[in-house]
Amino acid sequence: MQAQALLAEVLPRAGRSLRLGLTGVPGVGKSTFIEALGLRLADAGHRVAVLAVDPSSARTGGSIMGDKTRMPGLAVHEGAFIRPSPSGGTLGGVARRTREAITLCEAAGYDVILVETVGVGQSETQVAAMTDLFVLLALPNAGDELQGVKRGIMELADLCVVNKADLDPRAAVRAQTQLRAALTLLTPHDAPWRPRALRASAVTGEGLDEVWAAAQDYAREVDLPRRRQAQAAVWFDELLREAAWKQFVAGTSPHRLTELRTSVQAGTLTAVQAVAALLAGQPS
Repeated sequence: MQAQALLAEVLPRAGRSLRLGLTGVPGVGKSTFIEALGLRLADAGHRVAVLAVDPSSARTGGSIMGDKTRMPGLAVHEGAFIRPSPSGGTLGGVARRTREAITLCEAAGYDVILVETVGVGQSETQVAAMTDLFVLLALPNAGDELQGVKRGIMELADLCVVNKADLDPRAAVRAQTQLRAALTLLTPHDAPWRPRALRASAVTGEGLDEVWAAAQDYAREVDLPRRRQAQAAVWFDELLREAAWKQFVAGTSPHRLTELRTSVQAGTLTAVQAVAALLAGQPS
């Protein structure tokens, strides 16, 4: 409860940052890109916080982000802060603690928040739901199948960046063209903003200024307060469902839960019937 009291106290000082979520396939160079962009912004006077949503940390007890050698320059910069992914037991728990970390970082004066997805699964959706601009990093050799990027991830992206453009400039241009074409097939979700495709290199610095300029354009064109209000409402609904479920289970006989779950597994009851039976046995 003390932690929640602290969050409530600092809440009026939060909300003054630009929040960027970043995702991409393994090997795309997320950490290198985040460090290069973060250093550029920190050197320009911004205060940069790097957070991570890593569902695997709940299983392993640790996090890839725990090793700050992945971003050695940014880790020691006085204008930057790197926080490992919190352990939360579930993806929802990790995401909840990351949301809280965003609030605390903003209250502490960090004006740029970079949230990295680590691992696979639903973490991209969770990060998109807590940030302003969602960035999809792609490789130069995207190929005709856009390196297996799921349509759902493409639909979340506000900005696509072909990273490692210095390795094969021609391939990077082709990948950028393919991404632009793919984005035109999707319905914009933050009108009037239309998702863009850019090229960049974290090693040479090429395109990093353009990426930040696009982020600033996005912040000007999109109604960020309205977007954040919608995100806050979704977060409230998620927490309400979680709390209601915990309260429901706490008031239900473990034996009864096991009995009905076994019946569903055996095929003698449908899941809908089992849930209805549980609800019928609960006091109104």
